[in-house]
Order: sequence, then C-alpha cells, then structure tokens
Amino acid sequence: MSAVSARLPVFPWDKLEPYKATAEAHPDGIVNLSVGTPVDPVPELIQRALVDAADSPGYPTVWGTTALRDALAGWVERRLGATGVGHRQVLPVVGSKELVAWLPTQLGLGAGDRVAYPRLAYPTYEVGARLCGATPVVYDDPTELDPAGLRLLWLNSPSNPTGRVLGKDELTRIVAWAREHGVLIFSDECYLELGWEAEPVSVLDAEVCGGSFEGLVAVHSLSKRSNLAGYRAAFVAGDERVLGELLQIRKHGGMMVPAPVQAATVAALGDDAHVAEQRVRYAARRAALRGALAGHGFRIEHSEASLYLWATRDEPCWETVAHLAELGILVAPGDFYGTAGERFVRVAFTATDERVDAAVKRLGG
Repeated sequence: MSAVSARLPVFPWDKLEPYKATAEAHPDGIVNLSVGTPVDPVPELIQRALVDAADSPGYPTVWGTTALRDALAGWVERRLGATGVGHRQVLPVVGSKELVAWLPTQLGLGAGDRVAYPRLAYPTYEVGARLCGATPVVYDDPTELDPAGLRLLWLNSPSNPTGRVLGKDELTRIVAWAREHGVLIFSDECYLELGWEAEPVSVLDAEVCGGSFEGLVAVHSLSKRSNLAGYRAAFVAGDERVLGELLQIRKHGGMMVPAPVQAATVAALGDDAHVAEQRVRYAARRAALRGALAGHGFRIEHSEASLYLWATRDEPCWETVAHLAELGILVAPGDFYGTAGERFVRVAFTATDERVDAAVKRLGG
C-alpha cells in the first residue's frame, strides 16, 4: 500500500467507471447526472471582463485587487445580510475545493486535533483532515459533539448531497455552542443562491452571528451561480484574525487567483441578472427530473436547495446506479457521501435541456 492510499480514501468517482461505460452504450448516448459540473455558457459580461484583463503579465496578489476586495465585501453585505464587512474580512481562493482540502493543513492542525463534518457530506472534508493527520469526526447535530480537541467544525448548508438547508434558528444555536467551546466554524455555502423550497441563510447573517464574525468563516464559490467552475473562482469571508493567518500562509504558498479571473469575479458579483436567468434554467430541469423520478418509483428526500435531488428506491444505492445505467443515465451513489447514504443516489440537474429531456423519456415521463 502506498503512503497516499494509506492516508486517503479511494477517489470515489473511479468506482463509477464500469457504470459509465454501460450508460455510454445506450443507443441515444449517456445522460450524465453524476456530477455538478455546469454545462451552460459563461455569461457574456464575465467572458468580456476576462478577455479585457488578458494582458496581465505581472504576478497577481494573493489578497486580490482593490476592485476585487470591494466586490467581495459589497456582495457579502448585500447578499448575505452581513454588516461591517471590510477588506480584511474577505479573501479570494483558487476554487473552493482547494480551500476545503488544504484548510486544516493551513490552519496548522495535525495529530490529536479533530475535524468535524456532517454524516452525509462532500468527501473532501474528510480528505482535508486526513491530509494533515487530524482525526475526522462525523455528526448528526454538531452541538452533541465532545468539544475536546475539536479544532474545526464544517457546516454545509445547502447540503451536498442532500440539499438540506439549516434554518436561521438552528444556525444561531450552533454558532452559540461553537463560541462557548472555542470551536472554529467554516460554513460551506457554495449553493446558497440555489434555494428552491427554502431560503438558505449564511452563518454571517447579522441575526445568526449577532453582528460579529468571531470564530466564523463562510466559503463561497462562483462555479454554480455563474457557471464558472472552469475559472476556479471562489472566496472566503468572516473572522479577520483567521483570514489574516490564511493570507500569510497563502502568500508563502503562492496561492494566487489569476488576474483575469479576479476581473471576471468582479463582473460576476456585480450582476444579478445572469444568476436569475440560470436559476430559471435549473428550476425547469429540476421540476422535470423530479417528476420523472417520482413516476419511476423514486422517493425524494430533502432537496429543498442545491443542484441535486436526493433520491431512493429503498434498495442498495449501487443497485439503483446499475438500474439507471441500463437506461443510459449515470448518477452518483449515496455512499460516496457516507454510509448513511447507502440506499440513496444523488441526481444532478446540471445537464443540458436536451439531455434532461432524454432522461425524462427514459424514465417513462
């Protein structure tokens, strides 16, 4: 066994390859609903900002341009209900997955420290803990955790994979508990602008945090809201002390968002119209797939937000994956996100209208 495989779980999507081959053999081709990769065009105003900044021969700064920090701070106040946001409360990062994977290491965590995340969760929370030698811990309710040695608490609302949203009262209760025990919260809110049957709330909302960012950092991405997965555009906002430490570490590591991407981010955060247009596309795809899955015998749980439907036929998830692969539809097995998901599949609605229509027809819709 290699040193890497001893530390880390198997990269989950590798296990899907045989089912992908089955789905690809369908006469009308595969409908890949297994990943949340955007398929719609990058909005024109964002492309234009990127091109206009293409002549950027010098090194960008890790902290970002003044225009970028203005845009980040302004968006956090306007969209998240936060108050008093300045340049020291925001920091651009090279995509949110990089941040999640390397955060425990950058925070100086290691053996003897504990990192907690939801029982059903994005696998990279566990990976980040293991990379630095910390102990990963799962929870159903974080306030029931033993706080001893707990250095980092991940929240994820809206949830990947379930789409569950933590309400304002629940977030307020968790924040109070974490502060009482000196536990740092990082709240992954990358799907916050994709609420369908619930209105997601940020941990930085003044009513949740009491107007103070102490011990709190929110993680945001432009991949989903603006179709910018290929740009690796993301940022964190919150506790000035924590972000200041991360800034120094990231300077040493050369973790710089490319200058054209910084300019594109400014354009993206300054425009709400393209976000509303994309929401309309996703809402239509979500409704079509939800109806077709229900008609095919699936039960949908949670899924009140995000880009996924958390679906079950009350059978082992790999049996469901195999069944759908025979129809040319590829989905993600629920056990990718923890053993609690072993009878569910995650169905993304990040496919073109034509492919979603094909899936609906194959499901009998």
